[in-house]
Amino acid sequence: MRRVALLLMLLPFVVGIVVFAATDQTPLVSRDETLSAKSIAEARRLLASNDPRSLQRGDERTAVVPAVLIDAAVNHWASRALGARAAFLMGEDTAEIQISVPALGIAAARYLNLRVVFPEAKGEPKIIRGSIGSLPVPAVLVEWLIGTAIRIAGYAQEWQLATQAIRRLAFEPARGTVDVSYVWEPQLLDRVRSLAFTPEDIVRLHAAQIALAGLLDHYAPRSRLPLSRILAPLLRCCGDETLQTSRAALLVLATYLAGKDLAQLLPQARSWPRPRRLTLTLLGREDSAQHFGISAALAIWAGEPAAKAIGMYKEIDDSRGGSGFSFADLAADRAGTRFGELLVESSAHLHAALRGTLSDADLLASPAGLPESLSEADFRRRFGDGDNLAYRELASEIERRLTALPLYR
Repeated sequence: MRRVALLLMLLPFVVGIVVFAATDQTPLVSRDETLSAKSIAEARRLLASNDPRSLQRGDERTAVVPAVLIDAAVNHWASRALGARAAFLMGEDTAEIQISVPALGIAAARYLNLRVVFPEAKGEPKIIRGSIGSLPVPAVLVEWLIGTAIRIAGYAQEWQLATQAIRRLAFEPARGTVDVSYVWEPQLLDRVRSLAFTPEDIVRLHAAQIALAGLLDHYAPRSRLPLSRILAPLLRCCGDETLQTSRAALLVLATYLAGKDLAQLLPQARSWPRPRRLTLTLLGREDSAQHFGISAALAIWAGEPAAKAIGMYKEIDDSRGGSGFSFADLAADRAGTRFGELLVESSAHLHAALRGTLSDADLLASPAGLPESLSEADFRRRFGDGDNLAYRELASEIERRLTALPLYR
């Protein structure tokens, strides 16, 4: 009994030593959650060159993935899922993922710094080394922990399909890329859809599509309609003000504003009602309505950094031969992003406004005086890569105008 009592007395000290060894005073990875417009451009190019709609079962392809894109994706996932920061580092024949998670429940600020190292491989990649803080963790234990976490999260089948599809993993540090050779399996796309949309999401999306079609049926085809007139009733389409309902409503609205068919995301939507084609505007501008609605949907589904980066990418892309870089469009992007963030926060102030009489002027500040139609050369001459003082001053002016609106205070 004395030995048991002694062990019980020593247990807190042992646990304390393990926690101290497993945590650090400083994070291994210190960065913000920001996604760059360059990362969005890289992702778009990668998807275009590996469009699953052009692949047949058994087709073998090699995706050349920029390491900076993997790094951005890993950090974005860790930020959203764990409140952590992460990085992807590549060597000649190995790569390492680092994650720093704030250790909760400890008085002083400490971090769980995780390292996982894996080599180039033919077939499914295997972990060769891992650590938590200063504690080395056997590779087999790391594999087991990852597998267990995936099973608990309910993604075991998706993980198995993805790993079985990989045929080769090669690191090219000189090019800054990772070559991933894979064999296409159509089930992968179905499983990705199931991850993105739960059965409950699909029910809500169906209800939102019906609601949008019903709202627009009151107006003549091709007529112009202020976005604010349908936004509030659409967000209340299912009789509640939950985040899940708002997500569904904004995705349906964004798809409509982009001129796309929801069936491209959900095959079952082919049999759903088709909303009448109208021109939705914001402060009289069709492009402002599009930027606002799409950015709001991105913010509520993917988060503010992704919405901001995609908005910036779109304007840079326009400057290369489209309508030109527009700070007015960027203002609509930021307004939509802030609107989406308020929905995520379940802002009582926002919900009160949605129950009242909402106008376009409540959603977006006047774009008067903001530069538009800038070519790529004009933009670079005046604003560099979007990081000089002139750009920051205009970005601050946009934020100032939005913050002056009661909705965003």
